[in-house]
Amino acid sequence: MSPAPAPAPRSLRPALLCTTALLLASCGIPESGVVETGEPATGIRPAQVSYFVSEGTLVPVRRRGFAPVDIETAVATVFQGPDARERRSGMTTQLPPLTGAPSVRAEGDGEVTVALPQGIGTLTETAVAQLICTVAYARFDSAPTTVTVTVPGAWQTEGSSDSCPS
Repeated sequence: MSPAPAPAPRSLRPALLCTTALLLASCGIPESGVVETGEPATGIRPAQVSYFVSEGTLVPVRRRGFAPVDIETAVATVFQGPDARERRSGMTTQLPPLTGAPSVRAEGDGEVTVALPQGIGTLTETAVAQLICTVAYARFDSAPTTVTVTVPGAWQTEGSSDSCPS
């Protein structure tokens, strides 16, 4: 049995570590600039978009967030209306306050149904568009979305994401 090799003297350890780091850092991979690889990934949106009204026109308003927003949250948010900063910039809403929790049902083939609570009344065409466009954006799919908005037993309307401003 041979004796174990003697450890390197303490004064050589930093030099050995630097040499090892330099060898590992220059392992043959050439430097390159930014490489364009195409479209960004889809499926996760970095911002929530609610549609509000500015000077009579429907406009998308992006709010930054750390997590994707599901359709139910998007519906609740658009009914809350613009925040203080958005109101100062002229945003308004034509959606009335909710009188109860809406129910949302998303189908896999691009169809979403939003059932609003009783007593909400009839919505204006712009209010319906606010809701449809907000729901369509929250669906995490770039394919066209058909949204049916209903107050069970009172009224029903339908719209598509194709007419939403971007």
